[in-house]
Amino acid sequence: MKFNLKYLYILLITVFVNVTVIAQDKDKVEAFRVSFITQKINLSSPEAQSFWPLYNEYNDKIKSLRKSFRKSYGNVTEFASDKDADDYLNAELKLKQSELDTQKEYFEKFKKVLGSKKTGMLRKAEDDFKREIIKTIKGNGNDS
Repeated sequence: MKFNLKYLYILLITVFVNVTVIAQDKDKVEAFRVSFITQKINLSSPEAQSFWPLYNEYNDKIKSLRKSFRKSYGNVTEFASDKDADDYLNAELKLKQSELDTQKEYFEKFKKVLGSKKTGMLRKAEDDFKREIIKTIKGNGNDS
C-alpha cells in the first residue's frame, strides 16, 4: 500500500506543477496581449481604463458562445444521419452569426471609447497578436 501511495503523491505533485505552469503561461500570454494591443493602437491611460474591461467582457461573451457550441457539438466526429449533419451545420452558422452580432455590438461600444480609427486598428492588432503568438510557439518548437 505504501508503494502505491508514493506513486500517487508523485502523480499529484506532477499534476499540480503542470497546472501551475499552464496557469502562469496563460497569465503571461494575457499580459503580453494587453501590452501588445495597447502599444499597437497607442492607448492613452484613460482610454485603456475604459477599453480593457469592455474588451474583456467582449472576449468573455465570444468564449461563452464557443463553449456552448463545443458542449453540444465538440465531440462530434461523424453524423448518424443527414438531419444530424444539417443540425450541426445550422448550429455552426448560428454560432458564427452570434459571434458577428456580438462583434458588431462591441465595436460600436469600442468606437465610443476609442473612436473609429483606433477601433479599426484594434482588428489589425488582434490579428498581429495571433501571428506573433503562433510565431513564438513555432520558434519554441524548433529549439527542441
